[in-house]
Amino acid sequence: MPEFPTEDWFQAFIEAINASEEYAEFAATWEGDVIIQIGAEPDKGMTEDVHGLLDLWHGGCRGGGLVDEERSAAAEFAVRAPYSRWKDVIHGDLEPIKGLVQGKLRVRGDLPKILRYVRGTQELAYIAGQVDTTFPDDGPDRR
Repeated sequence: MPEFPTEDWFQAFIEAINASEEYAEFAATWEGDVIIQIGAEPDKGMTEDVHGLLDLWHGGCRGGGLVDEERSAAAEFAVRAPYSRWKDVIHGDLEPIKGLVQGKLRVRGDLPKILRYVRGTQELAYIAGQVDTTFPDDGPDRR
């Protein structure tokens, strides 16, 4: 079971995205790479920021994984939040569009474009929650 937010976790997430017929339908015309920026929270086991790339294209994900800050800055979109907020998204406790509107998730890029793909964005969060995941601040038997 991959730990969030590692390379293994992002690869499992990408596989799940590409297996989702719902995401393929909801994001059929989406074009743009997205950075998931996970902010450090040392008290929760996250000692540094992590940048995960999703190369999203026409209802699928052409690739991605962990990237450095330079590649992160070049992405069309970036969604940034502390580790604990991303954990809330993955667990289904924070809906991503609501999080954006409330300022709990911060976006760099064309927000109106993202809002045109609400169902695709919601489906990505749902898919993330379906990946068997461990977290740095959870015990070995918790999800």
